[in-house]
Amino acid sequence: MLDHYLTQFLDHLRYERNVSIHTLRNYESDLTQFFEFLSPAKETKQKGRRTEPSLKQIDHLTIREWLSSLHSDHKKKTSIARKLAALRTFFQFLVREEVIESNPAKLVATPRKEKKLPVHLSIEDAIRFIETPDPETDFGKRDRAILELLYATGIRVAELVGINLRDIDFNNKLLRVFGKRRKERIVPFGEPAAKALQDYLAVARSS
Repeated sequence: MLDHYLTQFLDHLRYERNVSIHTLRNYESDLTQFFEFLSPAKETKQKGRRTEPSLKQIDHLTIREWLSSLHSDHKKKTSIARKLAALRTFFQFLVREEVIESNPAKLVATPRKEKKLPVHLSIEDAIRFIETPDPETDFGKRDRAILELLYATGIRVAELVGINLRDIDFNNKLLRVFGKRRKERIVPFGEPAAKALQDYLAVARSS
């Protein structure tokens, strides 16, 4: 019976919603995997195995059990979220066709996506990057000053662009920065950044 409804659903996607072949395969694969979880193929007679349930027996707890098994198999949260979305769409189709009264997958929360940690440069890599510009050229001096200041202060590029000469206090090595909503803050910088700025300004003033 589940295979029958799956066929109807896939026909709906193919002919009414005109989804791509790739999307269609994903739906079929995800839903087939769910059906096999409910009633493993060729194993229904083994002890402890369930026979195929009716649609009305499939509730949000059943779906959560399946998602939990996927999590135990170390599936990615993005993959689990996609499979849950496939179930929601399938059951919503059955509600539309008046096969069932409500969509049990709507009662299941979507797994939160993993937050990838930002990648940081090592100190050696950062220094190597800063020293990339050629200090013998005017553009090299400019780029070195930009990189030194960004590294020393941690300010954003958008903030750096808005800096004027009057915002730089060379005596105390302080930089006045205007952030979002023109909020002002004072940021210290070190001798390498000060020297790179002075080298660049010497070139800029003479040109």
